[in-house]
Amino acid sequence: MGNKKVKKIILFASGSGTNVENIIKYFHDNVHVEIVGVFTNNPKGGVIDRVEQMKIPLNIFNKLELNNGELVKQICLLTPDLIVLAGFLLKIPLDFTKIFFKKIINIHPSLLPKHGGKGMYGDRVHQSVKKARDKETGISIHYVNEHYDEGSIIFQAKVRVLDQDSIRKIARKVQRLEYKYYPEIIQKLLFP
Repeated sequence: MGNKKVKKIILFASGSGTNVENIIKYFHDNVHVEIVGVFTNNPKGGVIDRVEQMKIPLNIFNKLELNNGELVKQICLLTPDLIVLAGFLLKIPLDFTKIFFKKIINIHPSLLPKHGGKGMYGDRVHQSVKKARDKETGISIHYVNEHYDEGSIIFQAKVRVLDQDSIRKIARKVQRLEYKYYPEIIQKLLFP
């Protein structure tokens, strides 16, 4: 391993936090990675219970703090090497994407550029895949810019979609890819 500097990660989530929990567990025993905080815009999000049990600093913020520069100041003080969006639904403002250029990543539950953009998250994406009769779907891990799902793609993984697959079945297939690959890609980005 050699003499590695500890890399700091910040996680952003809006929902239940299963990806957040998966990432925290993945890096739990890695002495070279520290998760310095989890940020959520949802005071009722399931991510809160998950994170509180794991003893990671938790920050709840609102849309105004995200957009008026308050939150970016707070994040700058934590000096993250990577900001990881894991089920975070708000658009990241331009000041964030400028300060943390190529340091914010997101995972999207389809093969971008298909089924991306404003309002495309969770089951809405899987419904769109099914409606389009796509034969495959998957995940896209990408850098975040000021537009929804338009940053350059880092990694994609695919899974077959069968005609008889329900929305729930498609979601489960995609979630398995998320759990497997997101932590691995984070690690590769931190330690190229």
